[in-house]
Amino acid sequence: MPGEAPRTFRTLFISDVHLGSKPAKAEFLIDFLRHHEAETIYLVGDIVDGWRLRRSWHWPQTHNDVVQTLLRQARKGTRIIYIAGNHDEFLRMFQGVHFGGIVVADRAIHEGADGKRYLVIHGDQFDMVVHNARWLAYLGDKAYDLAIVVNRVVSRLRHWFGMPYWSFSSWAKVKVKKAVNFIGAFQDVLVEEARRSDVNGVICGHIHHAVIEDFGDVHYINTGDWVESCTAVVEHFDGAMEIICWPHVQAKTNQLEKTFVPSVIEGGVVEAA
Repeated sequence: MPGEAPRTFRTLFISDVHLGSKPAKAEFLIDFLRHHEAETIYLVGDIVDGWRLRRSWHWPQTHNDVVQTLLRQARKGTRIIYIAGNHDEFLRMFQGVHFGGIVVADRAIHEGADGKRYLVIHGDQFDMVVHNARWLAYLGDKAYDLAIVVNRVVSRLRHWFGMPYWSFSSWAKVKVKKAVNFIGAFQDVLVEEARRSDVNGVICGHIHHAVIEDFGDVHYINTGDWVESCTAVVEHFDGAMEIICWPHVQAKTNQLEKTFVPSVIEGGVVEAA
């Protein structure tokens, strides 16, 4: 990849970077943006983690580099729409405001090259825990932090013993029955919102579970995250949508973290290798 021209797409969709949190894999995102360009970039919420920044300040240079990279792309003519999420909900009071060429919105309608229309929304608006039991959402956020710490320990141990990467946090989220039920319910309510909005599909984030799936007449797309799986959704110039798991692609030529061995994508779903 060094020396290669960046791949160009019609649109990039990126969510759940959680800048300001220690688990954020900013280096991977910087590398991804170095190798991928688009006419339009949607930042689909939780790019900045205001919840964690309120608890303790963590903003290394790499996190600043992500912001500067996006601002440079905006200056070069890339259209960038920042859809606010629950962790960066403070931005919702600035809807329609431009920051260095990046416009803030609560939701947007994206028209694909094939004429299909997509509702682009973070998705937390339909998470009843976030809205009706904020204390439980904060507790769940702390539990997720703990799962990420356990994930690092397990990853290092497996690396020392020559075993492939296995994500404890992803496994816990996908395999635990209540988590599976939550993901299913989340998908169902987003699909219904797409139908109410009279669009062909919905593109969201929030639950850190990358997938492209059809629910009847609605195309459901979740962009995943840049904490565990490091995934983004790209729109090709014919309107086709694809999930890119960047560590999976990037590890073919180099390694940013020797302890991070990529996940694989089967049927559009990110799963542990």
